[in-house]
Amino acid sequence: MNTKDLTQRADLTRHGRGTGALRTRRPDYVDFLPPCNDACPAGENIQAWLALAQDGQHEAAWRELVRDNPMPSIHGRVCYHPCEDSCNRIHTDSAVSIHAVERFLGDLALEKKWQFEKPSAKSGRKILIVGAGPSGLSAAYHLTKMGHDVEIREAGPVAGGMIHFGIPAYRMPRDELQAEVSRIENFGVKITLNHRVDDVLAEKEKGGFDAVFVAVGAHISKKIEIPNRDAGKILDAVSFLSKANEGDPPRIGRRVAIYGGGNTAMDAARTAKRLGAETMIIYRRDRSTMPAHDFEADEAMEEGVKINWLRTIKEIDKSTFKVEVMELDENRRPQPTGKFEELEADSLILALGQDTDTAFLESVPGIEFEWDHTVIVDDNMMTGHTGIFAGGDMVPSERSVTIAVGHGKHAARHIDAFLQDSKYVRGPRNELIGHERLHLWYRTNAPKIEQERLPIDRRGTGFDEVLQNLSEEEALFEAKRCLSCGNCFECDGCYGACPQEAIIKLGPGKRYKFDFDKCTGCAVCYEQCPCHAIEMIDEPATAEAQT
Repeated sequence: MNTKDLTQRADLTRHGRGTGALRTRRPDYVDFLPPCNDACPAGENIQAWLALAQDGQHEAAWRELVRDNPMPSIHGRVCYHPCEDSCNRIHTDSAVSIHAVERFLGDLALEKKWQFEKPSAKSGRKILIVGAGPSGLSAAYHLTKMGHDVEIREAGPVAGGMIHFGIPAYRMPRDELQAEVSRIENFGVKITLNHRVDDVLAEKEKGGFDAVFVAVGAHISKKIEIPNRDAGKILDAVSFLSKANEGDPPRIGRRVAIYGGGNTAMDAARTAKRLGAETMIIYRRDRSTMPAHDFEADEAMEEGVKINWLRTIKEIDKSTFKVEVMELDENRRPQPTGKFEELEADSLILALGQDTDTAFLESVPGIEFEWDHTVIVDDNMMTGHTGIFAGGDMVPSERSVTIAVGHGKHAARHIDAFLQDSKYVRGPRNELIGHERLHLWYRTNAPKIEQERLPIDRRGTGFDEVLQNLSEEEALFEAKRCLSCGNCFECDGCYGACPQEAIIKLGPGKRYKFDFDKCTGCAVCYEQCPCHAIEMIDEPATAEAQT
């Protein structure tokens, strides 16, 4: 063999290509974890139900979705969709509007009256759940699906927890909320309302329950000391929103100030605006550091809410608020400037965060608490008292509806394992696939469809829902924008690109396989696979030689 031939052979080997005996690498079909699935706090298999939705199989898509999350109509409205923040399509044009497709499927299921499939066998075990909020409802659903008998005991007059009492109807209409709850009841979950649990151990023993899941929401507003605060009318945001959502809002006057910069503050401000008040928000930081989501602040300002950034209340004299101007230091923390302003308002609504009332658990042996009174749980979501589990807002964690629902699902798995004297261990996860590994040779510009919004002039005096649903055609288009990151969607790219006809189609839903008697290891299939569902791996003989 001459020098030129040796050089070409070395070059082919170095790049993992060649023909016949020169093949050092071969293609292999693989599955990766898409970033949307990885980012979902409820653990939904988003890519799987989007694939069914883009094929027009709406009921199958909904059933795939509710394997993990029993309330898609709710989540399509109130979830802050971290899945979309992680969507690889952001690097092409814009993220897939996952929440909008989820809402479409959820609302369609309510319209078609689709019901959950009941378990074929009963376990004979009973579980008590304290609290009918998102975490409790989720745990009840999953435990019932496992064949257990479940009863939720709720202190309030309706189920839904903070979804009902804390989220205004313009974001979460009550008909859809109650329809989702009713379907969980139809599934076999017993919900007892107006039943406050004060003694968990007594209720567990009296009811013959084998385990308890405590999921009490954060209904207590945090307080702050303001000099002369009793001179003005001061309300807490949770009570204000709860009464307003029940149709019995407190009198707030013509001008209202909201103190805080979170999503609850935005909801309180927009609700006060709908009740006819001139509304302003006072917040001690700037917009870049506020806890509220950007779109919440955008919608509030769009509706006429004024936001006073970098201001903190120092004292109140009846309707006059003395506020100090703040400035951010090098660490983005607010510092006083010694400059003051006066603002006028008839009432002040405090939206400074919420706490959970966990005092009823303090007498239970073994249960321990963090400094903020949240309950300490182990990796199995069990408290220090055997058989009592906890989740949602009452454990140390970020707080959102979707996180609470995820807690409910995980708690159900751990409770089920506990009842079987075993331990739930989550299986291995595939490697995460990033946008830089995709081969989007078919890349096109197809930005997401924006949901229509209720016109501004129709929002001022009512609580009609602001965001509108997608049409079936729009939902289909949006679902088809999914890139199927890391998992084969049978596009035939590899099949059509292979110069050796070494790829065999196995039929719809069965993907492909390689004929390695024909495959030369040229890697064209790998380069043509848009979603990176093919990886080039070392030939077995080569791998052995290297060890």
